[in-house]
Amino acid sequence: QVQLVESGGGLVQPGGSLRLSCVASRGTFSPMGWYRQAPGKERELVATITSSGETNFAEPVEGRFTISKDNAKNTVYLQMNSLKPEDTAVYYCNGRLVWTQKDYWGQGTQVTVSS
Repeated sequence: QVQLVESGGGLVQPGGSLRLSCVASRGTFSPMGWYRQAPGKERELVATITSSGETNFAEPVEGRFTISKDNAKNTVYLQMNSLKPEDTAVYYCNGRLVWTQKDYWGQGTQVTVSS
């Protein structure tokens, strides 16, 4: 069974940092990425990365967040720096399984930025 499992969320003060991880149980995914959903808002793209390392960032996080991938561990990371209260949301890992082109989602991890 294909699963994406996130970890690394939590409570952080404004200006702080967090790193999210997402492990794929099996299969090759491209692209992989992160989305977020704040209360009362639609889910939105945060960042994506392809198997060749091409990255894409949403404008609100560009310059503060980085995305990376460890192919050997089938894991994608989201390093979040200079966090702001408006970054508060549930963050979801997403991956497209290469051989079926089917999208998979993780269960989500809460990120709260508050003093």
